[in-house]
Order: sequence, then structure tokens, then C-alpha cells
Amino acid sequence: TGYTQMNLMQKVLFSPNETWNFQYGFHYSATSSFSRYDRHIRYRNGLPRYGEWDYGPQIWMMNHLRINHNGQNALYDQMLLNAAFQNFQESRLDRNIHDPERHIREEEVDAFSLNLDFVKSVGARNKFFYGLEGVWNDVTSIGIDEDISTGTSAVGPARYPQATWSSYAAYVNYLMHLNDKMALQGGLRYNVYDLDATFDTTFYPFPYTTADINNGAITGSLGLIINPSDDWTVSANLSTGFRSPNVDDAGKVFDSEPGAVLIPNPDLEAEYAYNAEVGVAKIFGKNVKVDLTGYYTVLENALVRRDFTLNGLDSIFYDGELSRVQAIQNAAVANVYGLQAGLEIKLPSGFGLLSDFNYQVGEEELDDGTTSPSRHAAPFFGMTRLSYTEEKISLMLYAQYSGEKEFEDLPQEEQGKTEIYAIDENGDPFSPGWFTLNFKAMVQIDKKFSITAGVENITDRRYRPYSSGIVAPGRNLVIALKASF
Repeated sequence: TGYTQMNLMQKVLFSPNETWNFQYGFHYSATSSFSRYDRHIRYRNGLPRYGEWDYGPQIWMMNHLRINHNGQNALYDQMLLNAAFQNFQESRLDRNIHDPERHIREEEVDAFSLNLDFVKSVGARNKFFYGLEGVWNDVTSIGIDEDISTGTSAVGPARYPQATWSSYAAYVNYLMHLNDKMALQGGLRYNVYDLDATFDTTFYPFPYTTADINNGAITGSLGLIINPSDDWTVSANLSTGFRSPNVDDAGKVFDSEPGAVLIPNPDLEAEYAYNAEVGVAKIFGKNVKVDLTGYYTVLENALVRRDFTLNGLDSIFYDGELSRVQAIQNAAVANVYGLQAGLEIKLPSGFGLLSDFNYQVGEEELDDGTTSPSRHAAPFFGMTRLSYTEEKISLMLYAQYSGEKEFEDLPQEEQGKTEIYAIDENGDPFSPGWFTLNFKAMVQIDKKFSITAGVENITDRRYRPYSSGIVAPGRNLVIALKASF
């Protein structure tokens, strides 16, 4: 799983006067090729299934222009324009064990985005935030099948259709201070999404050649913050959300798990979310702060992976194996709810204690009307940190931890992925709980130089984060030197 990565960044700032500010940023990141770990631990007929399964170099480049103007005019007090062009390149390479045919799938995405945001104050207690957004993506995907014994190659099936995806939105938010102890904030956003995709039926007998998904919706939020006193804060928020299917949802061909193949579904509809959240924070004395937030989300038309058919068949041969046909589909409803809690204590002599804890439950409706846990709702997790700070030294000893998911609590779509989970006494996959102990220190040598060092996962504990295809790092040493001029 070893790889190398290079990151480059350059920013330029120009301020012709006190009201205008221009910033240009260039970002570039590139990795080497690297193996896909969870594919290399798949077996078939007692042998590793794959002789090769690698990601090719992943390259990301962005040019970003940011213009800020403090106008103090009738339309706005502040204007912010963000324009960006991004280019993404990635590829996948796989070959079955003892098979000379290597499959190469290459993708490239050009992404253009433009955001125009305004802020305007009206009186001392009212503030408006409004703006426009436009995003346009062009997706190119090609497939190459190469015979490693002869060196010859031919056109193969692509992972994605050739597609364009665009999003256009307008929004307005309003913040009103009702009095010194209460603030009300509300907002509306209208978003339009458009996906145009063309499928190649040369290799897969899809009963469709194009997909045209166009969705639009108004979403909104309304929140109230109350500060009964300097040491109390109570908040409540209602909001709605909307997501239209993208190219990955509606168009990819992918072996999602052993014995199953995911195929495109051009008939997907948008999913809608309805959210409610209540939070409270309390400061006790001068040294203790406690906060607690509860939330509940209802997701209609949730996009989930389910069994499907292709030309009336529930199974097809994919990559030389008879595989169950699946597709991303709209489930009837999904629910997610949970709690987030925090504790912060200022201890004597520069010591401090901080702890965050998250608990969430998710469930989605299946085709037969029963429910299954949602894959995107992780078991409980958190972090507890003991720190010490003095003038030039900062020390931190902290633990990160996560709970267990037994086989019965795994989502239906995860119960067949035996290679990425531990196996219980009944031979079923499950996700064990885990924790790591970590230490970091920072020393400020002088005004210009500082050094940071740390040891992560001190006990070298072997664990795998929930639903991850790769085991987390073992004991890890980090050291960094920072110089400011």
C-alpha cells in the first residue's frame, strides 16, 4: 500500500487600495500508482482473485481567483467573487490471477465554478447574505484492454458514460438580532441540476443509450439562538436538503462486492432531506463548559444500492464471473438521528481536558418493507485529549475511539463483504471497536521557527475503521519544522 505524493501551492495577493483585494492561487497534487488493498485480499477458488489491482496516478490541479470588495454601497457592504478551474485525473488497472488481459480504466474531469456572494447590513440588528453559484463538470471516461503477454491493446468498456453535469443556484439568508439575547436566522436556496450522459452499448447491452436527469428545488432553513445569560446558549434549527443524482450515482459500472456488479440506472430521482436540530451549551464557573446537540433527519427517495435487473436478467457474467445485478435506486425513506456531546475543562497549571462524543443511528427501508441499518451511520466515536500549554511548549496526549458493530447491526449491503471485516465466532463479519493512544508536542524555538513532533497509535494497535477497505496505520512518527519569514 506504499505510495508517494507531491503537493505544490502558490498564492499571490494584490491590494491596489483599502477596498479591493485580489488573490490568485495555484494548487497541484499528484500521487504515484498504488495498490487497492481490499481487492488484493479477495480470494476465489482458494487463490487470490487478482494478479493486479492498482490505482494509477491521481492528479489534481486548480487555478483559483478570489476578488474581495468592501463596497459600503446600496447593494452590499462586502462582495466576494470566487472563480476556479479544476482538473482531475485518475485511473484503475486490474487483472485476474493467471489471466493475461489487463483492464485499464481512465477518467478525467474538468470542473469550472463561479460563486458571487454579497453581505449587506441594514441597521444595527439586521444582516443579509445573498448570492449566485454556477458549477459545470465535463466527464471523460475511456477503457483499454491490454494483453500483457503480447503487448497488444484494444478499446475496452469505460467505467463511466461520457457526461456533462451542471448546477446553478441562487440563495438569500437573513440574520436578525431580536434583542441582546435572541437572534433569528433564516434562508432560502433554489438549485437546478442537469446531467446529460451517453452510454456505450458496445460491451454492455444496456436498454438505454442516454440519461437526461434534470431536477430543481427550493430548500430552506430557520434557526433561533437564545442566550438567557452569559453562561447559557440554547439553539434550534429546522432545514431541508436536496441532492440530485450525479454521474457516479447514475452511470458507473463497478464490481461493488464479490459476486455482484453495479450497473447504471438513468431513472434515478433526487433525494430530499428534512432536518431538525436542538442544542444547548452551559458554562459552569470559569473552568467547565458542556454542550449537547441532538438531531433527526428524514431522507426521502434515498439513493441506496439494491438488486436490479438488466434486460430481465438478475445476474450477468462480469469479469468472467456470474454476478448478481445491482444498481443505485431510490429507497422509500431513510432516517438518521443522533447526539453530539462535548466537555471542556480548564485545569490548574496550564493543563486542560477536552472530550467529544458522537452517537448516531441510521436505518433505511428495504424493498420488502423491512428496514436495514444505514451504511453511512457509523458506530459511536469520539476523542478525549489532555493538554498542557506554557509560553513556548504545547503537549497533547489524546485517545481516539470507536464502538463495535455486530453482524446483526451491519447494513444488509455490508454483510457480504467478508474480506474487509473481522469474523465473529459464528463465522459472520462484524466491525470490532477500537481505540488509539497518541502524543504530540510543539516547541516554539523563537519568533520564526517552531518544531512539532508526535507518535500516533503508540500501542501499535491493529484496527480497521468501520466500513473501510484498508487497515488503519500502525505506530506512526510525525515530525514537522515550520519557518516564517
